[in-house]
Amino acid sequence: MLERNHVLSPILEDLHARLDDAAAEHDGVARRRPFVTIAYAQSLDGSIAGPGRRPLSLSGPSSLELTHELRAAHDAILVGIGTVLSDNPLLNVRLVSGSDPQPIVVDSRLRLPEEAHLMEIGRGTWLAVTPDADEQDEKRVRARGAEVLRMPALENGWVDLEALMRSLSERGLRHLLVEGGARILTSFLKARLADYVVITISPRFVGGVPALCENELSPFPHLRSWETERVGDDLIMAGDLAWPDADRNEE
Repeated sequence: MLERNHVLSPILEDLHARLDDAAAEHDGVARRRPFVTIAYAQSLDGSIAGPGRRPLSLSGPSSLELTHELRAAHDAILVGIGTVLSDNPLLNVRLVSGSDPQPIVVDSRLRLPEEAHLMEIGRGTWLAVTPDADEQDEKRVRARGAEVLRMPALENGWVDLEALMRSLSERGLRHLLVEGGARILTSFLKARLADYVVITISPRFVGGVPALCENELSPFPHLRSWETERVGDDLIMAGDLAWPDADRNEE
């Protein structure tokens, strides 16, 4: 069973149960990849960043605490290099009790700067790169305590996420939290590697960068079961993901 934090948001009770199930399945060698939760905050118009990709603080204090509860409940947390370059996140647990998840960055060409918070000594960040990543850059980040995971590349030069998920499962990761950005969110959904989603909706319009890249998802996934809860000034929507053709196959 997962260790519970002193905060247990009611809307996350279903997810916590699914994470427990995923851990049991992994221990029984029934899963070939971690259980993947996608989580992000957006404005009313679906923006996750401001115009020009300017970073935004969309979550209120209460929903931000919920985000940290999510982090503490997962074995690892993953973002793309674009998020690191624009936001320089910590990706740790500060607002609830619990352990920090293992930080993972999808960084095909190994562009992670040494001044990034995730490069602080002791963080032990895992960097998923392609075979084309420079060996000198690999030595540079390894000297700072990072671990480089060389994954197969797709035709477009990006990291093969399916191969990465298999590798993470082999390393013992039972569940993974994916926090973005738009490129990573779209890629996980396109590859059908996501199981659950938790979206924080801030009650304001932004007119910025949408959560998903245009014209890349067909068919679009939907929430098979879901619930909502007001947390502070924000609305939280959470549920399990499904795709239309998968639903038809189950009939």
